[in-house]
Order: sequence, then C-alpha cells, then structure tokens
Amino acid sequence: MYSLVLVLLVLFPVAAHANLLIGGDTVYIVQSGDTLERIGARFGVNWRSIATENNLDFRNYLQIGQELKINTRKIVPKFIDNGIIINIPDRTLYYFRNSTLEKTFPVGLGRPPAKGKRNWTTPHGPFSIVRKDKNPSWYVPLSIQQEMAEEGKPVQTIVPPGPDNPLGRFSLRTSIPAILIHETIWPGTVYQFRSHGCIRVLPEHMEDFFHEVELNTQGELIYNVAKIAVSDDGRIFLEIHNDIYGKISNLSRETESMIKNLGLSEQVNWQKVELMLRNKSGTAEDISL
Repeated sequence: MYSLVLVLLVLFPVAAHANLLIGGDTVYIVQSGDTLERIGARFGVNWRSIATENNLDFRNYLQIGQELKINTRKIVPKFIDNGIIINIPDRTLYYFRNSTLEKTFPVGLGRPPAKGKRNWTTPHGPFSIVRKDKNPSWYVPLSIQQEMAEEGKPVQTIVPPGPDNPLGRFSLRTSIPAILIHETIWPGTVYQFRSHGCIRVLPEHMEDFFHEVELNTQGELIYNVAKIAVSDDGRIFLEIHNDIYGKISNLSRETESMIKNLGLSEQVNWQKVELMLRNKSGTAEDISL
C-alpha cells in the first residue's frame, strides 16, 4: 500500500522532493536454499537488520518453514512522471509511468572506494536507455581484463550467452559509458555493492522490466543517504543509509538540521534519531513522539 507523504531529503549533490511511502511489515517463510543475504536481496533489506529483528545468529543456518519478520518500508526519494530513478545508497530502482510508481525493486551496485584499488563506484547523474539486448554477449571492458590479469585469473575478452554470462538473459545499456542495467547470475550480490559499476537485477524482476522499458527511457542515478517523511496522519518517518561512497561530510549534523528546519524538533524522538544514525538500517522507521 502506498501512502501520500511530504518528503524532504538529505542528499548529494542537490535537494529533491517525493511523495510516497511504500512497503511495510511483512512475514516471510524460509524456503529451501534461502540465506539471509538472498532474502535481503529479494526484499531490498539489509540482511543484518533481518537478523537483528528476528534475534538470529547469522552464523547459524535458517530452518525451512521458519517465519521471519521483515520491515520493507521505504521513502521514495524522487517522484517523476516517467522514467527510472536509482538511489545509490538504498540500492533500489524506482520505475515510473504516467505519474505512477509502476515498479520498485532492489539492485546491486558498484564497489565502494578502497585504497590501492580501482574505482568501481556506480556514477550518479542522468542517463537514457540506448540499447536493449536479449541473451547478450559480454564484451569484457579492458579495465576488468586488467583486473583479471592482476588477480591471476584467466583473461576473458568475450563471454557468449549462457548460464556463465554475468549479464544473464537481459541487459539494458545506458548512455553512461560501460554502465548496464542487467540480470545477474549471482543473486546474492543484489542489494550489495559488489559490481564493477553496473546495476545488477534479480532474474524475477529483470524479465518483466526489460520488456516494459522502451528505448530512450530517461533515468537518473541519485545519491540520497537520509530521507524524512510526514504521513497524512502526522507520523514522522526517517530513513538512514550508509554513506557508502563517502560523499556526506557530517550525516548526523545534516539530518538534525533537516529536522529542525522542517519545524519538527518538538515532535520527534531524538534518542530514536540518534539510534538510527548509528544503525543506518536502510528502512523507514517512525521517529514520532
């Protein structure tokens, strides 16, 4: 269920507005082959938050039939009439058609910066869909070939279609050089930062999305770390993510300033705000008094 909300954001590099709060509390029944990472990837929730919510020791195996409580609540970071919004910190794609949020699903994105390592971060900025490929071949970029060689792996230049192709069965080429939105053969890497910059999508989400999205669809990769929303019934929600690419100078100060500038200082539980800034769970939580 979607609820209308007033939303303001802490983000890099410019401010934006949106008006949807989506998701909520749900119960998932563990299936054969499930892991916390895979469940988190499916729902777009940090697997550590699932473990904490359910008092689980992540070192132990899940039991088939086990019930897990999962909070999938999110604040939509930006509302547009048509196109794609991908918010990097919350690793989520939002697809709009005719001023309606048509689809939303978790994605995997580029690795965070690391000293002495290549830069595989997913860039932010506008893009368009310039090509659609079914059963694509993967033409391995030179930078990834060099990484293969550095790591002592066999260097591949072209990977043909098939079960070993990292692009899966469907890929959408964006106007950003070397950045694809594609199906992944590694579902556990969705809702993670493990790619070489591309946007990885679970097979069950990518197939329908591939057929619906048209060439020249416009999109934008944005970087919203913290979001706040006031619902129709006056409840205040806050959503905090890790500043995975290190773009925010002081997230605590900026979040506190945002709340004060909105005139909400006397209506929020500041202890809950401080706890959320420490935990950075990535789900929207009620901070109302």
